[in-house]
Amino acid sequence: MRLLNTASLELSRPYVPSEVPDYAILSHRWSTEEVTFADISSAPISHPQSQTRTKKGFAKIQGACKLALNDGYNWIWIDSCCIDKSSSAELQEAINSMWRYYVESNICYVYLADVPDSGNGWGQTFAKSEWFTRGWTLQELIAPIRVEFFAEDWTAIGTKFERYKEISDITSIDPDVLLRVHPVDSFSAAERFSWASHRNVTREEDEAYSLLGLFDVNMPLLYGEGQEKAFFRLQETIYNATADHSMF
Repeated sequence: MRLLNTASLELSRPYVPSEVPDYAILSHRWSTEEVTFADISSAPISHPQSQTRTKKGFAKIQGACKLALNDGYNWIWIDSCCIDKSSSAELQEAINSMWRYYVESNICYVYLADVPDSGNGWGQTFAKSEWFTRGWTLQELIAPIRVEFFAEDWTAIGTKFERYKEISDITSIDPDVLLRVHPVDSFSAAERFSWASHRNVTREEDEAYSLLGLFDVNMPLLYGEGQEKAFFRLQETIYNATADHSMF
């Protein structure tokens, strides 16, 4: 696991789980011109003339780092730039560990780029945010203890606990999950699958891969196998781990 320094905007060395310092984590809807691992590792982006600073995604990285630093966190994890996706081994490890990354974070900032400001953040614009329709953001909502939502201008628009009723209505996730009254594994596989049923992914296999943490299972990633095979392997892996018949 690599982390981004919130002051210098430089990547850390890889940490083993026992060494990871306190960190914030960002949940966001990917867009065009995201800042990548290659961008950050090739040249310092703290320099005012860095070409990476001209990418559309840089403002989001900068905003998240500023927020985390103000909250007292020297480190933040952001999926777009903290994973070397050119390494299949690192990508596989990161996806299989993603749930743990969010669980162990001190705070999760949810950045809603399609909610302009706090005025819109307390209205219907919040419920219509595309963030609630994406496959990967399901675990990013459930796994962390502390989740805070922010509008495009980085104004605060509430926490998961403050808005749990509204979020439950939007996502069809049981309020007890959002409030952490009951652990996720106390819900049947069928119910957990239902939480993901209306969500979309860019790569078809991610429909299955994005649910690994929700079911506390690991499996190899085989991009190119297609959605059907990936989902069958996921169901098989879950059944072998839990003997839960509810999904069939």
